[in-house]
Amino acid sequence: MNTKAEQSKGANAADVAKLVLAAVVLAAGIFAYSWFGSDGGIPQSVLLLGVLVALLAALAIGAFTAPGRRVRGFLVESQFELRKVVWPARDETIKTTGIIIVVVIVLSLLLGLIDLVLKSVVLDWLLKL
Repeated sequence: MNTKAEQSKGANAADVAKLVLAAVVLAAGIFAYSWFGSDGGIPQSVLLLGVLVALLAALAIGAFTAPGRRVRGFLVESQFELRKVVWPARDETIKTTGIIIVVVIVLSLLLGLIDLVLKSVVLDWLLKL
């Protein structure tokens, strides 16, 4: 984990402008998809490619802001932490899954038996009177 203490700063005007520009680019891509897709003249694949390009452009613009740099740093640190994870071996996974399946079956049979007993008690003994 990162131990650096950071001071929280207000967003500067350039970052706000970049984020607004990224939102406008993304909105323009979505608007173009719906506008040009309504008449059926442009193939669907071209429209989807346009939205994808707008999304990538918006992400690229947003990546150069202070929040974008923080997100990139978080992703880098997350990837570093994922390398430390010790994943279980195949044999251990199969054994654990088998145990879980057996426990689920036993508990479902137990709950079914309890339900059957309670049903017979309520319907046969209590409601018969």
